[in-house]
Amino acid sequence: MQLTLEVNGMSCEHCEKSVKNALNSLEGVHGVNIDLDSGKVDVTFDDAYVTKAMMKEAIEAQGYEPVG
Repeated sequence: MQLTLEVNGMSCEHCEKSVKNALNSLEGVHGVNIDLDSGKVDVTFDDAYVTKAMMKEAIEAQGYEPVG
C-alpha cells in the first residue's frame, strides 16, 4: 500500500533523515520518499504489519507533527 502524510516542522536534510529513519525502522515499511518543500511524506508499506497510527507515532517521537 501507499500513503501520503503531511508533516509539519521539517525544514532541512537532518529533519528528512530523522523522519525517514523513524519510518524505515517500522516492520512492514518498504520505502519512504520525502519532499521537504511540500512537507509530504510518501510511505510504501504492508498494512499487515504497520498502521497509519504507528507511522504517525514514529514521526511524533522525532519531534515533528503529522497532519491528518
